[in-house]
Amino acid sequence: MQPGPRIMLRGSQRSERSQAARRFAAVALLCGLSFGGAAPSIAAGCQFAIQGAGVVSAVIDARTLRLDDGRDVRLAGVEVVAEDSHDSLAALAALIGRHVILRGERDDPDRYGRQSAFIYLDASASSVQSELLGRGEALASADVADKACAAELATAEAAARQTRRGTWASSVVVKNADNPDDILTRIGQFAVVEGKVLSVRQAGGTFYVNFGRRWTRDFAATISRRMMPSFEAAGVVPASFENRRVRVRGWVQRRGGPRIEVLRVGQIEVVGD
Repeated sequence: MQPGPRIMLRGSQRSERSQAARRFAAVALLCGLSFGGAAPSIAAGCQFAIQGAGVVSAVIDARTLRLDDGRDVRLAGVEVVAEDSHDSLAALAALIGRHVILRGERDDPDRYGRQSAFIYLDASASSVQSELLGRGEALASADVADKACAAELATAEAAARQTRRGTWASSVVVKNADNPDDILTRIGQFAVVEGKVLSVRQAGGTFYVNFGRRWTRDFAATISRRMMPSFEAAGVVPASFENRRVRVRGWVQRRGGPRIEVLRVGQIEVVGD
């Protein structure tokens, strides 16, 4: 994934940008986007070991903060779709000048030098990520291996989905598996796709969860055979998806038709049973 646009909102320097950042943060607070009480608390399943702390000095993009010591911190466990980036930016702008605690299983940076972490305010019972999910300003990425943390994020997102908050107020947040052309508009982006599975077939080392008959055009989720131990441990058999309504989330690729590669069990779920 290529890094997003560097939208710099500085909160410490005396410049036009810093003044704009403070105005943006003030608007966010007035609009009820402040953290630590705007959304119901979720059980804190993502409280990993503390990997650092600092004061937020800038918002780089809808998922990245800069601390006053120069570190860039990427919000773990969530993704933001393009249409909702403004809401996420406004919410994160409310953190400028706030002291935050970073929690995670590891603190090594990604290839862009960013540290991935769950972010907590001093007095917050839940992560910033859970707050965003609970307000419908982000989507769970389903790439968290820890079960308690994954459950926290899924619960927060489900609350927003059930009450149609934020991004869930729009009918287009979930792509229809029957409309591959619409899904293809998300190539290289994170998306949630839902529909009825027509068949599950294995070819070589890959299982294909097919939502249509034409592999050159229709949507499919792919599961590598090396993922089977994880599915078995979760009590999930890919063949069980046939003739059921299924929701898949992940990064859209084009391989004939649109594809999402399932790298974790949490990326694919049965809905509506």
